[in-house]
Amino acid sequence: MNYLSVEGLEKRFADKTLFTDVTFGLERGQKTAIVGINGSGKSTLFNILMGVEPADKGTFTFNKEIKVRMLDQEPRIEEHGTILDYVLSGDDEVSSTVRQYEAALLKGDNELQGLLERMDSLNAWDFEAKAKEILGKLGIHNLSADVEILSGGQQKRVALAKVLIEGPDLLLLDEPTNHLDLDIIQWLEQYLSQQKMALLLITHDRYFLEAVTNDILELDNGHLYRYKGSYAYYLEKKVERQENEARVVEKAQNLMRKELEWMRRQPKARGTKAKYRVDAFGELEKTAKKNTSQSEVTIGVSGSRLGKKILEIEHLNKSFGKHEIIRDFSYTFKRGDRVGIIGQNGSGKTTFLKLITQSLKPDSGVIIQGETVNFGYYTQDTPIYPDGEKVIDIVKSVAEVITMKNGSVITASQLLNQFNFPPKKQHDFVEKLSGGEKRRLQLLRVLMANPNFLILDEPTNDLDLITLNTLEEFLEQFTGCLVVVSHDRYFLDRLVEHLFVFDGHGDIEDFAGNYTDLREKMKESPEPKRSKSKPTTPGSPEKSRKADAKKLSYNEQREYDGLEKEIEELENKKRTLQEELNQATSDYNQLAELGKQLKQVEAEIEEKEFRWLELSEKLE
Repeated sequence: MNYLSVEGLEKRFADKTLFTDVTFGLERGQKTAIVGINGSGKSTLFNILMGVEPADKGTFTFNKEIKVRMLDQEPRIEEHGTILDYVLSGDDEVSSTVRQYEAALLKGDNELQGLLERMDSLNAWDFEAKAKEILGKLGIHNLSADVEILSGGQQKRVALAKVLIEGPDLLLLDEPTNHLDLDIIQWLEQYLSQQKMALLLITHDRYFLEAVTNDILELDNGHLYRYKGSYAYYLEKKVERQENEARVVEKAQNLMRKELEWMRRQPKARGTKAKYRVDAFGELEKTAKKNTSQSEVTIGVSGSRLGKKILEIEHLNKSFGKHEIIRDFSYTFKRGDRVGIIGQNGSGKTTFLKLITQSLKPDSGVIIQGETVNFGYYTQDTPIYPDGEKVIDIVKSVAEVITMKNGSVITASQLLNQFNFPPKKQHDFVEKLSGGEKRRLQLLRVLMANPNFLILDEPTNDLDLITLNTLEEFLEQFTGCLVVVSHDRYFLDRLVEHLFVFDGHGDIEDFAGNYTDLREKMKESPEPKRSKSKPTTPGSPEKSRKADAKKLSYNEQREYDGLEKEIEELENKKRTLQEELNQATSDYNQLAELGKQLKQVEAEIEEKEFRWLELSEKLE
């Protein structure tokens, strides 16, 4: 059964064609994702289907016999009363009956008996139970609260609950995982994958894509490509498509050279005798000039060197009124630290970042910043740029030229080009950029400041998959300190080595491992031991270590004190080998030898870290 039919949609903005001839259909049970770089038209296509803006050409039709629900990125629901009023505000008979029943129950209305009978006949009790269950899973418990006092994130969860409760046959979701807690994302992932409804969604969450979708639509250079399979299948087939296109273009270029020679040799009088060949040459020229280069971002900005003292946090405390955010937390950052920060919304993650960058003062405790530390802080806030400013000028306000890791220097314009801002777009006014493009520009400005201590607060929101992948590749090579707040499980798994887990009541657990490691541990022990004033990784303050040194023998203490330095030296050696591998030629023997050395170093690091953990457990 066909739920949605889209035929020949086209959208233009001034002289730019965003996409053309977009044609596809959705059937029952299909779970389809739309992917593409920022500015490719994903949200615009969604807005057309939701009736927010018109298409320049083409048509689309929803099956009239099915229930369709839609949810955009930032729903606003202030015009409704309580949360319960809003989620029951649907126009179907079941929602209407439950709404009337709840109102009569509060008033002690005389119509209550008749409503009870209608609830029975419509089996509306299941609907009400389902509504309260879904709201609870999404962290909404006070159903009598007014929606107008909710935060933007809370409003999104309530709006999401409403469309799920109504049980549509087809559901359209634009970035549903943005600003959701990790536990809620995992619940939503499981819920949607088990439902029979059809889905059309936009998301940058790769774990979510892989678990939920079975069909991928890619918008690329104005054209739509379809891949009937998982996200992993899409990646595999996309590479094949790009390789085939490159071969076609190369063949067309070779043919065009021969045709061009023929065209130039022909006398003008004979032109009409070979008109078919002239026409064919025009088509051949279009193919030969097709752009097959991928919009990938190459980042290699050098970071200034960190000194011995980086950032020391001692007995940090912060509260807002009676709400304790951070209680007696201590940690000493070391070179190459890669920390992920997770916790429910409102648990204090962003507050912690403001404290360590000293834009917010603690209630008590000390934060000591090393003299060589240069913070690069990418915030959640939507970047605001003055109208009338050109993209190139926004970047030049940070730096005219950038020194790269290999010592070479490139201009701001060249770096913008690597960030998929071609010369024409560089001279556009910044107000013409899409939301994702503005975020990408903000990220570029942060990296251009040459930081050696990167702080990224939800960097994956609104960035396309290509930019995300390239950012991850850069961060893997980044030699400074990295602190990341993210709800993107793939991003955390790939980049961080330990986590600060905020429980929302002031305690912070310092967990050795990535997000998947934490989830596995929580399955074994649902209530992991919290580290309060004393962290559990090699970065604990020196005085805390000495205070507990009596729990180790003399030889063990000497070994323990030396392990941190040894691990740091091995990590530096590992980074050097990785750089040599990246810069190596095609010499197989050289590559094999470097690979062998890298494996040996990684094995030594693992062995010494395991020993460090053994000794540190004796200090607890």
